[in-house]
Amino acid sequence: MRLGRSKRLAAGILCMSALTLAACGQMKAEETEVVETKGEEIVEELTDKTFIPSDEYIKTLGRTAYLKDTLWMALSGSGAEFTFTGTKAVITMQADTAIMGDRDSQARVAVFVNDECVVDDMIDNMAEIYTVFESQEPKECTVRIVKLSESANSTVGIKSIGVTSLGDIKPTENKEHLIEFIGDSITCGYGVEDEVKENHFSTKTENVMKAYAYKTAEALDADYSMVSYSGHGIISGYTGTGDKVDSQLVPPYYSKLGFSYASYMGQSAFDVEWDFSKRQPDLVVINLGTNDDTYTGSDAERQEEYVEGYVSFLKEIRQVNPEATILCTLGIMGDRLYPSVEKAVADYQSETGDSNVYSMKFDVQSPSDGYAADWHPTEATHTKAAQKLTAKIQDIMGW
Repeated sequence: MRLGRSKRLAAGILCMSALTLAACGQMKAEETEVVETKGEEIVEELTDKTFIPSDEYIKTLGRTAYLKDTLWMALSGSGAEFTFTGTKAVITMQADTAIMGDRDSQARVAVFVNDECVVDDMIDNMAEIYTVFESQEPKECTVRIVKLSESANSTVGIKSIGVTSLGDIKPTENKEHLIEFIGDSITCGYGVEDEVKENHFSTKTENVMKAYAYKTAEALDADYSMVSYSGHGIISGYTGTGDKVDSQLVPPYYSKLGFSYASYMGQSAFDVEWDFSKRQPDLVVINLGTNDDTYTGSDAERQEEYVEGYVSFLKEIRQVNPEATILCTLGIMGDRLYPSVEKAVADYQSETGDSNVYSMKFDVQSPSDGYAADWHPTEATHTKAAQKLTAKIQDIMGW
């Protein structure tokens, strides 16, 4: 469901009961909670509270960082999740400098209440305030905030969470497994909501939740983290001329919060080091090579350069994820470089003795499933890719 600002004011959303959504101002925080004592029984009363989105109150999704009391979301799929029991919830978002530029680059964010999408919006003001839940009676709710678009074009922050509730908001529990996906536009869900292949990139039609990686995590009931950038590769980004584009590579950004052409509160995502000790992934899935292939083509020397770059990247990933299984994939938008992926895995294993690395070829997208913007995969193709990847992960991980 896609709600514009006027539509959000009028839309009725279901969350275990009929809700009325309306934009409103920031809620006033109460420093203490009101309780009524009846003998030994303590009865909580509804109070207005405003929370800074810290680890005490929310579970972070993907790579995020705290900056001046806001939760900074850069990469696709990053966000936050929490639970509460109450009658109202208000989320205040803060934009980055992308709102001043191309409207096809502004951040797209979704909010779900009890798995029902209640907000799907482009952040086009410095501050956006969303009433995401409202009810006459207290209800138990799980709220999930997800950045649908990628980091290169724009980032966004959660400034505050206001609730009228019984007690505080609480983070949801971690799932048993965590998968990290490293990829390019395919992983980001580039153009998945625009099934006109002649159309071009826009964050308006990019939706990571409809892409194979997110679908795979959902199928396996696993937490996820996406490290993905459209047009990027291992040794070269996308090129229409055959010349190497070494300014669009994933490895230089792997140890960072992310990369964006926009700045957030004067900061660049590239300047923030990612803390790999926060939570180690059980599995790392790499899907890189589609953009490299525009440079390597069928040239044997360039393909070997790709292999060498891949091996180096595997070593970097292993250094910071010593226990993770690594699965190397390719093929959705073309599989010419897949033999080089297999060679990179074999060369890496031979050099290091590390056997906890696997490979898998995706099926190339079928014309019968259509094409999205710039010939990218449709949701139908992503669904098939997720099914194949899910089966492979179940096979090698035993989940």
